[in-house]
Amino acid sequence: MRVIRASLSGPCDDPEREGALALVSDLIWAHTPAVHGLEHLRTRAADDGVHVYLFLRAASEAAALTQARAILDGARAPLRAHGYRTAGPHP
Repeated sequence: MRVIRASLSGPCDDPEREGALALVSDLIWAHTPAVHGLEHLRTRAADDGVHVYLFLRAASEAAALTQARAILDGARAPLRAHGYRTAGPHP
């Protein structure tokens, strides 16, 4: 299991912050096919948006980064529709 952190910039002043974090999580799950190896994810509020921690089944760190990029690419349009922009994954 590998953990990759992705940063999303976007709405920070949402009074319904927990709901926004759940929305980000739901959007990623809804647009991630099983082939990408996503086992679990966590969202955390950040000063400039949201940190997303992707827990992935991957053979290597490089494979996990590739999978994370594919996950973020797949969820990019729905996330953008809610005001979030992906800043990329980090090991």
